[in-house]
Amino acid sequence: MGRVEGRTALITGGSRGIGRAIALELAREGAKVAINYASNDAKAQEVADEISGAGGTCITIKANIGDASEARAMVDRAASEFTHLDILVNNAGITRDSLLPRMTDEQFVEVVHTNLCGCFFCTSAAIPYMTAQSYGRIVNISSMNGQVPAVGQANYSASKGGIIAFTRTAAAELVHSGITVNTIAPGYTETDMFDAVPPQLQTKIKGGIPMGRFAHPEEIAKAVTFLVADGDYITGQQINVNGGSHM
Repeated sequence: MGRVEGRTALITGGSRGIGRAIALELAREGAKVAINYASNDAKAQEVADEISGAGGTCITIKANIGDASEARAMVDRAASEFTHLDILVNNAGITRDSLLPRMTDEQFVEVVHTNLCGCFFCTSAAIPYMTAQSYGRIVNISSMNGQVPAVGQANYSASKGGIIAFTRTAAAELVHSGITVNTIAPGYTETDMFDAVPPQLQTKIKGGIPMGRFAHPEEIAKAVTFLVADGDYITGQQINVNGGSHM
């Protein structure tokens, strides 16, 4: 029997990168999985097919989590399809990198609205379902760049630092409802998003990582599984998965 057998999970941004790895890992451990995605139907279906092909259960839900009504409707649909919702992983995020003197209002607001407000929209929609069953596991994917300076990412860093602060307050408020809320702060991870970084810059970044390599998405997924399967006495905490880059 899997470690989350019989549980249901919703993963935002679940069609690619870290979100995809989380969806596959939770499905392997027995959860019924709903993956949210914003635009790429084919990528989302690939994940769903891989899960169903291995005997698991997966549904896909297209929604822009930066839109409050779409985000909340997505949570409602997942809870309705599965009749309950046990696990929420707020993973979806975007970047619009630029140095501050050139960063536009739109670039700043879009990133903060999607990454941070989207986390709030989904969490607030999930709370009634989890409170009603006196059980819930919420994991928010932040970033090491929400903890340390990240040149060219004032918007992204602000959103990810905000997620860390949001997690602590949510944990304090929901602790008596049977809901735990934690965050994982990955370091540089081998994803499509990071592939866009120029090779010479990747080499420079890798040189500053004590473990000498980037994280694999599956390593982030295993940290999520630990929190939702074994972290019954853990709330309001952050787990850093960064190869020693920030201690």
